[in-house]
This record gives sequence, C-alpha cells and structure tokens, in this order.
Amino acid sequence: MKFIVALAFLAILASLGSALVFMMRNGRSGKTQSGHMVKALGLRVGISIVLFICILIGWHLGYIQPTGIAPGQ
Repeated sequence: MKFIVALAFLAILASLGSALVFMMRNGRSGKTQSGHMVKALGLRVGISIVLFICILIGWHLGYIQPTGIAPGQ
C-alpha cells in the first residue's frame, strides 16, 4: 500500500510540474497552451481524488490502521 501511495504522489508531482511547464511557455511561442495546462491540472486533481478514495477503501478494509497520537498526551 505504501508503494501505491508513493507512486500516486509522484504522479501528482509530475502532473503539477508539467502544468508549470505549460504555464511558463504560454505566450513565448505566440500560441496559447492553456488547454494543455488545464488538462495537466485536471489530471492532478483526478489522481488526488483517486488516491484519497483508495486510502479510504484501504482503511475500511483494514489494510491501513490509524496509529495517531493518543488523546491527552
């Protein structure tokens, strides 16, 4: 499960980086590339939502156990 979360996190960062590249290129070549940036950001949001749902399903099925700080400490 840790591998899947790490892989999804890297995919989110890669998508965010590609959106940054498209944003920085916008206007330099004379053509707008905002469509590419929107697609990259949409992909990032989609991956984030799928990752959140996978974490909730993993918690519900017992693959992930909460180990937070005990109350009162």
